[in-house]
Amino acid sequence: MSNKSLAALIVVVVLGLAAWSSLFVVKETERAVMLRFGRVVEPNLEPGLHFKIPYVNRVRKFDARLQTLDTPTQRFLTLEKKAVMVDAYAKWRIFNADRYYTATSGLKQIADERLLRRLEAGLRDQFGRRTLHEVVSGERDAMVGSLTAALNKMANQELGIEVLDVRVKAIDLPKEVSRSVYERMSTEREREAREHRAKGRELAEGIRADADRQRRVLLAEAYRQAEQARGEGDAQAAQVYSQAYSKNPSFFSFYRSLQAYRSSFSSKSDVLVLDPKSDFFKYFQSPGQ
Repeated sequence: MSNKSLAALIVVVVLGLAAWSSLFVVKETERAVMLRFGRVVEPNLEPGLHFKIPYVNRVRKFDARLQTLDTPTQRFLTLEKKAVMVDAYAKWRIFNADRYYTATSGLKQIADERLLRRLEAGLRDQFGRRTLHEVVSGERDAMVGSLTAALNKMANQELGIEVLDVRVKAIDLPKEVSRSVYERMSTEREREAREHRAKGRELAEGIRADADRQRRVLLAEAYRQAEQARGEGDAQAAQVYSQAYSKNPSFFSFYRSLQAYRSSFSSKSDVLVLDPKSDFFKYFQSPGQ
């Protein structure tokens, strides 16, 4: 191989290496900035093939996929000064690569630390405005929505990232108060049980009183009907007796005396002390009368 051919080969190789080092690709899942002697000259490189000057320009690429920031369990105070242990997380991604690089030097750890401090401050503020019931169920959605909006606005301006969602995974009571809360809840349930039992007894007494009243009314009505029937029967009997007496007074008097004798002498142990000449024994003395 001649010297000219060797020189040409070297030139081709050098040019090929230069061209190779001058081209770079930004993926769809990445965001990138181009630096020239440490200064940003291309703030937001779009995905695709790009060109740079070797040894003059440098490219920093960042993961643009959705990131998760888990917060350690923190202790916060509610509006009524009740302590709660809160476990939350945030979902974020890079929104402005230039601002992200300037604020964090392109390090995710720095971005997580700064975002974590703002997230904890936001949670503390949101919990401090609400009661325990509101943060657990009443206004939980409104709380995380307001916190997400405020955190996203700060992160866009300061870190160049977009906060998509903030969620509270768990809200627990501190261990030192869990026992007292359990005992208070148990006492409250016992009180409610006593109230229900007392209401049940009250209702039972009312039902029994109503049943007794209905029983007395039914018995009184039955007694009234029985007395009415008895009175009607006595009236009819008296009428029959009267008719019989008017037809044959002597026979009626005799019949009534026999009934009186039967009633008086029905028991052998009964003793009567009477004058034998009294009207009661007139049919014994003169049966023909």
